[in-house]
Amino acid sequence: MLTIDSPPSNAFTWESRQSMLRALDIVEADDDIRAVVITGTGRAFTSGANLREDQALTDEQLADYIAEFSGMLNRIEALRMPVIAAINGASVGGGLEFALACDIRLASTDAFFVAAGVNVGLIVSFWRLPRVVGLGAAKEIILTGSRYTAEQALRWGLVTEVHEPDALPAAALAKAQRIATRAPLSVEAAKSAVTRAFELDFEQGQALQTVKFIEMYRTEDHQEALRAFFEKRDGTYFRR
Repeated sequence: MLTIDSPPSNAFTWESRQSMLRALDIVEADDDIRAVVITGTGRAFTSGANLREDQALTDEQLADYIAEFSGMLNRIEALRMPVIAAINGASVGGGLEFALACDIRLASTDAFFVAAGVNVGLIVSFWRLPRVVGLGAAKEIILTGSRYTAEQALRWGLVTEVHEPDALPAAALAKAQRIATRAPLSVEAAKSAVTRAFELDFEQGQALQTVKFIEMYRTEDHQEALRAFFEKRDGTYFRR
C-alpha cells in the first residue's frame, strides 16, 4: 500500500511528487507485485496541486509543473498492474484527477469529491471524468464545482464500493489480493486493453480482442488456470 502523506490536505508538493514517482519505479520493477493500493493519511485522500506553491510559478515553470503532474497520473494509469484508490477523505481538484487515473476506486463514508477547477478559475477532469461517469454527470460535477458525497459518487459509478472508515483499508487490500491471485499476464493484458476501450472503434476493438486472446491462450498462465479450475484449487503463477 502506498500512502500519500503531505499534511494537512495531502497536496502534492514537488517533494511529494518525486516521492510518489520513486515509489512507482519500485513497484514497476518488482515482478512479485501484482496490485497496488493508494490511500491518504488523516482526513484527505489528496487535494492534488499545492496552490500556494503554484502561485509562485512563472508561465514556463507552470508548463513544466503541469507536464510533471500529468506524467505522474499517466504513470499510474500505465502501470502494468491494477491500481486501487482507497479514498479515505477529500478528493479535490487534482486529487479527483489522481483518483480517476487509478483503475478501481473504493471510498470511505467520510470521502467527498470536488472538481474544484471552476472554484479557483481553472479547469480539471474534463477528459477522464466523462469516461468514468458519463457526460451528463461529468458536466454537473465539473461545471458546479460542488461537493459530492461517497454515496453520490457510488450512484454515478465514480466509486464501486463505499465502506466505513475503519473498514476501507481491509476492503481495498482484499480487492488487491483477489486481483493478485488471478493469472498475472491475463490481468496485465486486460488492464492495458480495457484502458484503451474508448479510443478504439468496433473493428479495432475486435482485432485487439483476438490478438490478446490468442496471446493469452498460448501462455502457461492459461494452462495453469485450467488445471486449477478442474482441480478446484487456486492457481499458482509466476510472472514471465
